[in-house]
Amino acid sequence: MTISREGKESIVVAAIIVVMLVLDQWLKLFVATHFALGESLPITSWFEVCYVENDGMAFGIEWFSKFVLTSFRIIAVGVLCWYIWRLIHVNKARVSYLIMVSLVTAGALGNIIDCVFYGKLFGYADWFYGKVVDMLYFPLIRNAAGECIFFRPVFNLADSCITVAVIAILLFFRKDLDDSLKKVESN
Repeated sequence: MTISREGKESIVVAAIIVVMLVLDQWLKLFVATHFALGESLPITSWFEVCYVENDGMAFGIEWFSKFVLTSFRIIAVGVLCWYIWRLIHVNKARVSYLIMVSLVTAGALGNIIDCVFYGKLFGYADWFYGKVVDMLYFPLIRNAAGECIFFRPVFNLADSCITVAVIAILLFFRKDLDDSLKKVESN
């Protein structure tokens, strides 16, 4: 049995999304069940596992209601899934570009799971009103008192997937992005 190009690419996309989602959720659940909120475990002088909960978007920014934000994330993932389908079946995109878009999708899904389910799972909010679990903290530069003066954000693996992939797309895949959007507009 021979698997088509589209089939192979679909398997790669699905594998990346599933693996990153499982790792992200495992790490979040481990931290949420083994750390007290605000607890920090220094790993090195420049890296700590620090359990915090984020009620908003990146860096805790809160622009809309939690329900609107969670709903927007779900719609965005739907659009990303449609976009991936088009990249595979219509645009014949490079696998490396598909990987980047898959990482963005996996990251968005990881944070959606927190928002939709964690409030109910941990008993502090209704469906769609959960907080995103963050734990990766890199206080790279500290002052003499030991306070972080550079890179304060605490984030998670899902955030990392999104950030790394978006930066890579902007730096290395601009042509792929532009070409795929032109093909969408022409159809």
